[in-house]
Amino acid sequence: MSLFDLTGKSAIITGSSRGIGRAIAEEMAEQGAKVVISSRKPEPCEEVAAAINAKHGDGTAIAVAANISSKDDLQNLVDQTNAAFGKIDIVVCNAASNPYYGPMSGISDEQFEKVLSNNIISNHWLIQMALPQMVERKDGAIVLVSSIGGLKGSPIIGAYNISKAADFQLARNLATEFGKHNIRINCIAPGLIKTDFARALWENPDNLKRALATTPMARIGEPEEIAGAAVFLASKAGSYTNGQMIVVDGGTTIS
Repeated sequence: MSLFDLTGKSAIITGSSRGIGRAIAEEMAEQGAKVVISSRKPEPCEEVAAAINAKHGDGTAIAVAANISSKDDLQNLVDQTNAAFGKIDIVVCNAASNPYYGPMSGISDEQFEKVLSNNIISNHWLIQMALPQMVERKDGAIVLVSSIGGLKGSPIIGAYNISKAADFQLARNLATEFGKHNIRINCIAPGLIKTDFARALWENPDNLKRALATTPMARIGEPEEIAGAAVFLASKAGSYTNGQMIVVDGGTTIS
């Protein structure tokens, strides 16, 4: 059996109707997992789930719309997953918000609070909802999709970077608390990836030029290039990796 095989596992992936989240869901299904497609709007979730089921068979994917800012929505996401698949083996916290681009001096309190709530507290909520059954089974994997922005400052996305740095510490704290239960909590830190979420950073030619100037591979990444790291962390291949941050950035942070 492959070290990356996920047969018999079930996974919740937030923000999985497009971009990195969708790529992770598709690759986990490719490796045998049952997957839950979730984002705010039900229609895109249903479209992705239908496409996965068409490829891998009915029952491989379900769609459960959830707004990560709503604790009730997240609880329903957990409840619907348990009802459909009987358990939750993997949680991928991928959904995030970034309503503001510009210097920290210009961000409103409401915008700052939204970034911190959606990118940190919502992850905490969902993880806490899934952890009890993982503790009972002595097995589980949690992956937070963070960002290399959490490793450096920025005059454009400072609040977002603060939230992503906090995700690194959230993973470390949880790994310290729950490692004894054979639960692994890790982060992926992507560089600039060609997604709609990051469009403001790569669609502008000047922004793109600045990004590529410090990227040894001289290109931005694709969503599927993050999916492999998620599968690694969720599978037997990553069974002794805990509390870590895997950077997937084409070399940007080394230059």
